[in-house]
Amino acid sequence: MTRPEPMPHTSPATLPGYTSTRRIDDLRATEYQHLDTDGQVYLDYAGAGVAAQAQVRHHHDRLLAGLFGNPHSENPTSAAADALVESARRAVLDFFRADPAEYAVVFTPNASGACRLVGEAFAFGPAAPLVLTWDNHNSVNGIREYARSAGAPVRYVPVVGPELRVAESDLVATLDAGRGGLLRRSSRTGRRGLFAFPAQSNFSGVQHPLGWVTVAQQRGYDVLLDAAAFTPTNRLDLGVVRPDFVCLSFYKMFGYPTGIGALLARREALARLRRPWFAGGTIRAVSVQGDWHRPMDDESAFEDGTLNFLSIPDVEFGLRWLDSIGVDLVHTRVDLLTGWLLERLTTLRHDTGGPLVQVYGPTTALGRGGTVTFNLRQPDGTLVDERLVARESAAAGFSLRTGCFCNPGAGEGAFGISRTSTRRRLLARVDTIDQYLSALDLPTGGAVRASFGLASTATDAERLVAFVASTYLNRTVDAGSPLPPRLRC
Repeated sequence: MTRPEPMPHTSPATLPGYTSTRRIDDLRATEYQHLDTDGQVYLDYAGAGVAAQAQVRHHHDRLLAGLFGNPHSENPTSAAADALVESARRAVLDFFRADPAEYAVVFTPNASGACRLVGEAFAFGPAAPLVLTWDNHNSVNGIREYARSAGAPVRYVPVVGPELRVAESDLVATLDAGRGGLLRRSSRTGRRGLFAFPAQSNFSGVQHPLGWVTVAQQRGYDVLLDAAAFTPTNRLDLGVVRPDFVCLSFYKMFGYPTGIGALLARREALARLRRPWFAGGTIRAVSVQGDWHRPMDDESAFEDGTLNFLSIPDVEFGLRWLDSIGVDLVHTRVDLLTGWLLERLTTLRHDTGGPLVQVYGPTTALGRGGTVTFNLRQPDGTLVDERLVARESAAAGFSLRTGCFCNPGAGEGAFGISRTSTRRRLLARVDTIDQYLSALDLPTGGAVRASFGLASTATDAERLVAFVASTYLNRTVDAGSPLPPRLRC
């Protein structure tokens, strides 16, 4: 077996700066010791964070120490729940350094729910377009259906080059395309376009410039920033960067609770939204016979039904927990592990001289987060089907993610899929994943994604490299091996 060339740092633990992050190793041995049960390796932090034992204990102790009822009432248990929800709302603003006079917090089931709230209520129209980057999660891509139903132009900005970044010149050109007085109309009518992009790609780990928020706003657009992949390991300061809408999921930041996300919205932008329906908890008054209703005047107009009042207080504890560890400390640890992993993977070569690993996106830690997406190559250069890697890595105890990661635009850019080959009339004839791959002339339908997070250690990275090298270096995969179907995209 061919071994990679010796490197100055054969373990990430020997990298300069790693010692300064040792507190994470201490937490791994105490609060996160369940990560090491049965020799497993968790490398799916872009899918979900991991809860600390302290978070679970806090939830348990709070529920046993008090009584909390359905909010929206004046009775004691309702008031107790209301107080905790409002405390959590203030904690979210504090964590993101958002001025309460400028920003509101709308609790949602997840980041996808936050995107839907904006999409369904935004004043799209022929003069109020939607601009998206190719690199977007499907929960953001789906907003285009609301825009199109309102007759709004929908324009995409492509990713370019092997690093899968977006050229700012392309962005500006797309924002300006068909602008036709958008700024004049927005100042006169209040109707603006919407620009949506991720602070960090959930596919490639690319971190897009937050300065784009101002670039778009100066051209008459409101900005939706998808921060779901960014905030677990990076500081988002809304006192410095002021997008109109921010969507996020708290379980991605600190693992628990699930089922709670948020839309952070500038109050003036929130006031421009018009919801197409109403529900319990969102209205001040309503009449059946009179056929009228009046929505609430604050963010609760967007919080349908009964909030998850038993779990929302856990958001406040999770934010305090992450703050006590330090987002900057987590960022440093993840940055070190990511750089080391990329360097090790890209040096692995078969005896034929060909590379074992093809990385999609940046191959260094510069301008990227802790998400590393790649495919494996056989000695003759052909790709190993990621479904086989999914099966074999799972059997070895690795929690990786495989597929297209709900980000088709970044995937199309990574795999070089042309617009012509994705025409609906072509794909309408396919019924299975293998027929789909054949129609697009693709050897595999996705990739492998490893991602680091709050409790990641040097050992996690080392074990992944050892698994990849020992399992796939100089190996020719049996083409007749049955493969599992794609789970979902």
